[in-house]
Amino acid sequence: MIMDAVPPIEELIPHRGTMLLLDKVMEFEEKRALGECVPARNAWYSDESGNMPAWIGIELMAQTVAAHVALLKRMKGLPPKMGILLGTRKYHSEAGSFIAGVNLKIRVVQLFMDSGGMGAYECSIASGETIRATALLKVFEPESVELFLQGYIS
Repeated sequence: MIMDAVPPIEELIPHRGTMLLLDKVMEFEEKRALGECVPARNAWYSDESGNMPAWIGIELMAQTVAAHVALLKRMKGLPPKMGILLGTRKYHSEAGSFIAGVNLKIRVVQLFMDSGGMGAYECSIASGETIRATALLKVFEPESVELFLQGYIS
């Protein structure tokens, strides 16, 4: 997909306000996407040094996965749907935080997505050429998030 054709992030994922951490999608292909985030110094998540704690990297990865799935749906003429982050295995970060104001590139690669909406993505966060964090995310896109959650809440 041509970069100019990638819509603003607000058209792809439902996060708003301070919960929208991903700035944009830089690249998109059928099995992968590259997102971008510049951590803000005075954000709600800022640590005592003004940086983004590394554990928020899981959410950066999840938002990039959500954008990838939304772009796949858009290519088929379908609207984006709510999805669920089921979990992660082996989240590893090289540092305790991501430096405020320093551009982060979040790469997600779809390993599989079955017809029932269950999928897995290999993810990484890089600053410059250095990979700062990696994880394997498991995701699920039910037909209806509301009905899915009712099964667990009631």
